[in-house]
Amino acid sequence: MAALAPAGRLLGDVTQRPATQPSTATLAWEASIGPAEWAELQARLRKTNSDIRTRGLRSFRGASEKLLTGYPYNEYYDWDLYFENMYLSYYGVWPYCFSNLKLFLDRQQADGYVNRSLSKQRDRQHFKPFMAQLVVLGCKQNNNDYSWLQGNYYQRLKKYLDKWMSYDSDGNGLPVWNSADAAGTDNQWSRGGPLSSFQDEGVDLASYLVREFDAMTVIAKALGKPDDAAEFTSRSEKLAKLINQVFWDEKDGFYYDRNEKTGQRVSVKSGSAFMPLFAGVAPPDRAKRLVEEHLLNEKEFWLRYPIASYAKTEPDYYQGSKHECNWRGSTWAPYNYMTFHGLIRYGMNDVAKELSRRLFEMALVKNPVLREYYNAETGEGLGQTQFWGFTALYYVMPLELSLGYDPSDLHQPFRPIIPDELGIQFEG
Repeated sequence: MAALAPAGRLLGDVTQRPATQPSTATLAWEASIGPAEWAELQARLRKTNSDIRTRGLRSFRGASEKLLTGYPYNEYYDWDLYFENMYLSYYGVWPYCFSNLKLFLDRQQADGYVNRSLSKQRDRQHFKPFMAQLVVLGCKQNNNDYSWLQGNYYQRLKKYLDKWMSYDSDGNGLPVWNSADAAGTDNQWSRGGPLSSFQDEGVDLASYLVREFDAMTVIAKALGKPDDAAEFTSRSEKLAKLINQVFWDEKDGFYYDRNEKTGQRVSVKSGSAFMPLFAGVAPPDRAKRLVEEHLLNEKEFWLRYPIASYAKTEPDYYQGSKHECNWRGSTWAPYNYMTFHGLIRYGMNDVAKELSRRLFEMALVKNPVLREYYNAETGEGLGQTQFWGFTALYYVMPLELSLGYDPSDLHQPFRPIIPDELGIQFEG
């Protein structure tokens, strides 16, 4: 890695040993990245925590508690909330898993619809399927206490998932995104057309829903609802089968979306294809092809700072920014974080290690501050210049791998790895 500023110019005495002895895995990681980078990492973690405490925890109209945001403006989004709380889970900070979520659910409409943002009521864009996973993430940190869901909030979660499954005009069991923006991949219009005609059965959407039903199984069991748990398990299994029946292209070795209107696969190579790894639904032989032929393909996704959100072979691929959130090739943390854990799930630790190393270098060495997204060819930070959201995950992914810890795992016990291993507390 390139040399960084001398430790004396960093924020405080960041090289001091934690009170608890770090593990052998952490010591090995520290040795591998060098003393300057190690000191800079600790300074960056403290700076990120300070930004969250002072600017990311905000009062909001109608909320009785502070809400969490990763931006310098008063907006709150769906999957951002999941990944922002993933970062806080490294410290065991869990209340913000629920403060935003409760307000989103309090605004739920009678048909189950939950708008994907709080400040801007967007064009019927339903909250992406991460609510139940967020609940499990928070409850695992709070002594597995799911009692607050009893009654109202549990029923609202069920209605929100039923609403997702209602977006299925052809009745094949696969719901659709109604826009690329709703999918979180703002300008990947080629996957399904502009907003007025976008009817994309997304492989990412189906994969997220598999995990949501798995999370609801965990929740239902915790609440003593075995019949509900069995139903959620069945719904997860059915979706998993459909993902492999409908989206997999054997010739190309790739998962493509399907256009519900035409009934045809959408032959656009997006990073969404790697989401079946995160959901654990890809058969091992397909996972192997997907990774070896595409993810590691330097002409497609494995650019200098992978993974690209869009294959370089796509005609509308580009890097940089035209004053928009560019998902036609840029490196984004949500896709990378989920793919990283999918790789580990399939035993591809060497690939996961190299992925996390490059992302760590990009975030820590190539850029002086966290940015919203990055140029996958150069590592240049793009988008928001004041950002303390999901990109902070890049700082900690190598530690997760070295410890064999996955906070996104619905069943793995919680552990506050940064206080345990680095001696850094969220409070400062």
